[in-house]
Parts: sequence; structure tokens; C-alpha cells
Amino acid sequence: MELNTIKDAFDRVTKKQKLSSSKSQEIIEQISQEIEQAFSRIESGDDMMSQTDHRFILRELKTKLKEIAPLSQLEGTQKELNVALSKYPKLLEKSFNADISKAYRNVDFDTHTVNQIIASHFYRQGQFDLGDCFVDEAREPEGDAAKSSFLEMFQILEAMKSRNLEPALKWAANNHDLLERNGSDIELKLHRLQFVEILQKTGRDEALKYAKTFLAPFATSHMAEFQKLMGCLLWAGRLDASPYPDLLSPMHWDKLSEELTRHFCNLMGQSYESPLSVTVAAGVQGLPTLLKLMNVMTGKKQEWQTMKQLPVPVDLDREFQFHSIFVCPVSRDQASDENPPMLLSCGHVLCKQSITKLSKNNSTRPFKCPYCPSEVEVGQCRQLHF
Repeated sequence: MELNTIKDAFDRVTKKQKLSSSKSQEIIEQISQEIEQAFSRIESGDDMMSQTDHRFILRELKTKLKEIAPLSQLEGTQKELNVALSKYPKLLEKSFNADISKAYRNVDFDTHTVNQIIASHFYRQGQFDLGDCFVDEAREPEGDAAKSSFLEMFQILEAMKSRNLEPALKWAANNHDLLERNGSDIELKLHRLQFVEILQKTGRDEALKYAKTFLAPFATSHMAEFQKLMGCLLWAGRLDASPYPDLLSPMHWDKLSEELTRHFCNLMGQSYESPLSVTVAAGVQGLPTLLKLMNVMTGKKQEWQTMKQLPVPVDLDREFQFHSIFVCPVSRDQASDENPPMLLSCGHVLCKQSITKLSKNNSTRPFKCPYCPSEVEVGQCRQLHF
């Protein structure tokens, strides 16, 4: 959706608001100054000053305040602000359709599964009290395994914020085989960070003892890294002046926290990003196309709720593309369960309905591939699974 017009209108409103506020402040200061001067003249007068003199000073003050004419001065800037404010909501209403009820399709879903997704989202964000409250109000059964797992993850991450790697190292040791099977080296990275901490705070002897116990098993598979860490022993207490000052960067802690979160979610069978957040973000991005489609279908008096697939593509950014989508090069239709992609014996791919049309519903009669001179038999075509 093009938001530049809305941004420009918002900028105009804020500019007019700032001008109006600045002008109001200027006038208030001017009035305040005149009043203070009048009181100063009254207070500085001697005891012989009569009430007549006081009234004269107050009349002068009244005249000056009338000359200032605060309402007249404010009228111009306030009027410009009101015009900008009145136009902005109209632009918002024009750009955003508040009624999105017709832009989605009625799909049967399992309420229990949706509630689990929502509760898991709260637990994933560390909002355990909110998650428990939702589970209770939704009357979902307690004892969600995801909650205990995410609680453990957040306890590890909180400890890492305090430069305490013990919980993370314990988790990595308990899941050593699974992490190794996934090709992860996070256990080595945790031990490397711990080694550097010990070297900086405790000294060379304790660091060497730690390396013999926990880093030695990684020496064969990560020799270059192991040699680099052993070289750090020569620079105990002054690692910042060594050839390896990058080991002291706080970025290692941030990156390792993110990597641990990814591996933790992976071992749980969960995605790194919240499924609820991704779904909502993708829906927001695709909503303008769906709103336009809804208006077109309404104009043509067609009911798109019963359509098996959308007649137009909904373009989403790459972060929302999790699987391949095949569009038949002949019919230009997107593949579906009823019309799956089929691999021809020549290596080209068409949708099943296109093959049926090309073979004229004859399963034994060869047909010519539309992209090469090969003759293809329907029986030789195989369904593809992306």
C-alpha cells in the first residue's frame, strides 16, 4: 500500500500543530510579561500612591492586552490547524477500508488449536502471566509443555544478560547429541565465551584448566578455533591489546543469545518467529489485494467465498514465502491439490489439467510437449511434491 500521501498529510498536521503551539506560547509569554510589569509598577510605588494611580496602571494594562489581541493572532494558525486536522481523517478513511469482514473467507478451524497458538505466542514473548490468564479465560487444559520449555529458555536468556553461562552450558550439554546431529556448534561457542570470561576475570591457570576439561573435546574438529583460544593464554589480562580483541566484543553475547533461541525453538519443534506474528503480518500485507478483489467480485455479483483458489496472486515479501508455488506455463493456473504439478518424461513440468487437455483425455495416446519436440505419454507423467 502506498503510504507516502498519508505520511505527507500527517507531516502537514504536525507542522501546523507546532506552529499553533509556538504562536500560543509566544502570546502567553507576551501577556505574562505585561501583567508582571504592571504588578511591578504597583509594588514599586510608595505608600502615597493612590487607588487612582492603581486604576490608571490597570487601565494601561487593559489597553495593552487589547492591543495584543491574542484571539485574533491565534485565529489564523488555529484555522490552518483545523483545516489540516479535518482533512487527515478523511484521507485515512479513503485509504483504509475499516470494514474488512468481507475480505476474508470463511474457513473451519479448530478453536483449541487456535487457542494453543495464541497462548504459545504469549509464552514465546515471555509474557507467562498473560498466557496463563488467556488459558484460564479460554478454559483450555493446563500443563502446556510449550510453557515450561519457553520458561526454561527465558531463564537461560536472562542469566546470559547477567553474564552467567551456566544454565546455557547445562542445556547444551543435555542436548549435545541433538545439536551435533543438526550440525550446530553452539556448545563450542558457549564454552569459548566462558573461557574468555574466565581468562579475563580469574587468570591464565583457571582458563587453562577449563580449556583442558571442556575445550579439548573440540580440538580435533575445530583445530583453528582451538589454537586461537590457546594463543589467548599468552595475553591473559590484556586481551584487548592482543591479536584477538574481537573476542571481547559484547556482540558475541547478543548473537549467541539469538542463536541459542533459534536452536532451542528448533529442538522444541517450534519456529524461531511466532506463527501468530507471521500470520498477522502476512495478512496485513495481503489485505489490500483481498479488499480490491472483494470489491470486484461484489461488482460482478460473484461469490468468492465458494472459489477454490484466488483468481489473482497475492504478492508477499520473501520472509513470508516458506514453500515453492508452481504456476502452469500453459494454463497460467496455480497448482492445487486437484490440479497438481506433473513431471513429463522430457523433464518439463505442467499441471495435470493441462496434460489432460493436451492428450484430449486419452491416457494412452502420446502428445507433444509444448516446450520441446518430445512425445510424451500420460502414463509416464509423475506428480511432483515441492
